[in-house]
Amino acid sequence: MLLWFHGAAFTAWIGLYIAQSALVRLHRVSVHRALGWFGAALAASMVISGFLVSVVMMRFDITVLHLKTVAPFLSILWCYMIVFGACMALAIYVRKRPEYHRRLVFIASCQLMQAAFVRLHYIGIHDLFFPALDVLILAGILRDLLVDGRVNRVYRFGFPAVIVLQALATCLQLANPSWWRGATQAILGL
Repeated sequence: MLLWFHGAAFTAWIGLYIAQSALVRLHRVSVHRALGWFGAALAASMVISGFLVSVVMMRFDITVLHLKTVAPFLSILWCYMIVFGACMALAIYVRKRPEYHRRLVFIASCQLMQAAFVRLHYIGIHDLFFPALDVLILAGILRDLLVDGRVNRVYRFGFPAVIVLQALATCLQLANPSWWRGATQAILGL
């Protein structure tokens, strides 16, 4: 049931993201704002679901599939949820500043593409999901440059923060220091 809920919530987010963008484009901002509270609740449930499913599936991989070296990957999975959750929390906080709100929701939504990118053979095998996500965010930055003639502060400060978190998550996964091994064992109940 947890996986079904997780999949439905993340799929619903994409539909909501498209609908919310269309509502703004059609100047139906009052409807956009009303739906926004549903989006906030959905985002919160997605963060909780993302953390839970990552633990459940990691335990499955280790106990059922006997993949003994996957636990450090938890840092990668949690990085997406931390960025998504932080961006959405900030987007809710600055909801009355559309130029910031829109970009924060965009960066958050880009994080959800990891699940799709990791399933693309070449990207998944070569662990290129972070660069693939970064290309999406760079497309937003390019849009700012072409349309506005400048890069918005959200991208100027947010994108480097995302890169730093990605680097930290990658270092934890690859180096797997003893404290992280202990933390993942405790988190996974192993």
